[in-house]
Amino acid sequence: MFRRTFWFSAGAAAGVWATTKVNRKLKQLTPESLAAQAANKAIETGHRLKDFALEIRDGMAEREAELGEALGLRDHPDAELPPSRRFAVIENHSSNKNHTKTQYNWNEDH
Repeated sequence: MFRRTFWFSAGAAAGVWATTKVNRKLKQLTPESLAAQAANKAIETGHRLKDFALEIRDGMAEREAELGEALGLRDHPDAELPPSRRFAVIENHSSNKNHTKTQYNWNEDH
């Protein structure tokens, strides 16, 4: 009698366990669930790519600083930039109104 009750209970428990497992798996395979999983993976991948890009940018800045030290370029790149060539030509042209011909250096790369 106890033997039958034991096996009946064990079978019922196994059936409940299997039914729950199958229902969970079926819910995971619904279109809504698959779409949510794909969106989560895409967001996770985006975060990983962003972190990778930030690491690359930090490495580039570090390497640029190393090269700047090695070459003796310790000044800040934006400290004093020369005036733009275009504005220098315009200023030169406006200050020399008596001259009819403006001299250009056609060999410069623009």
